[in-house]
Amino acid sequence: MNTLPPLPGPLSLPVPDPRARDVVLDYAGMDALVADLALPGDASMYVMSAMETSRELIRHSYYRYEFATVAVTHSLFALEQVLAERLAINEPVQDLIERAVDAGLIPVELAAELDRSRLLREKLGRGTVTSAALGPVRAITMVRAVFDAVSLLLRPPSAADVAAADMNGAQSEDRLARLWEEHRRALYPDSFRGIDIEGVELILLDSGVAGLVRRELDGGLDDSGVATLWACIADLDKVVPLIDSEYCASYFARLRTIAKLGAARHLPTAT
Repeated sequence: MNTLPPLPGPLSLPVPDPRARDVVLDYAGMDALVADLALPGDASMYVMSAMETSRELIRHSYYRYEFATVAVTHSLFALEQVLAERLAINEPVQDLIERAVDAGLIPVELAAELDRSRLLREKLGRGTVTSAALGPVRAITMVRAVFDAVSLLLRPPSAADVAAADMNGAQSEDRLARLWEEHRRALYPDSFRGIDIEGVELILLDSGVAGLVRRELDGGLDDSGVATLWACIADLDKVVPLIDSEYCASYFARLRTIAKLGAARHLPTAT
């Protein structure tokens, strides 16, 4: 016998969140926003579930604005899983992202966007931001970065990748020179001249790393130079996730990769 009391009446329909009213005209409009977030068919069930949940959280942020932020943080579960599997290591997500960049698996520009998602999750954990930190449009950009990274990481390694892995030292030197030449030709972001973040003046950090990398390429750094380069890397690790300009973030993310490639040449060889 069913002893549950009868429902008091028909269930009320969900009410659109007024904070999302400027994003789309109605709930159906959310379909277009998430249309390009395609699930990779060759991912594990865990990864597929995390990514699909992230996409649907963005869709339903039409009714609850905070779902957009939750979508970004939830998508990182999929990213961490795929990174750990591809790199065959278990480390914090920040280290996994950096290792993937160093291995040439994801570009530095994409890594900068992933780093911002990681930082958002850390801020939520510390209670310095709330779940209303992002709107649906910004959340889509950040979740799309995770979808793009997962797609890249799930690609099987090509024969060229395998050959490059067998020549790791030479690959690292070639990559340092190539990235340095690319960075040397890039324009410094004008709107960030004279700007400091967390006490770090960006243009001085840029010129400082540039001078050290030139010395490394021209003949090698001494112990003092290597120590200074590591200090610059610590500053880059601190400021890159905080930069809110896409171009500036990618500019300094590339600089961070260059600095780490240069410093890595002075690490002792594993035996």
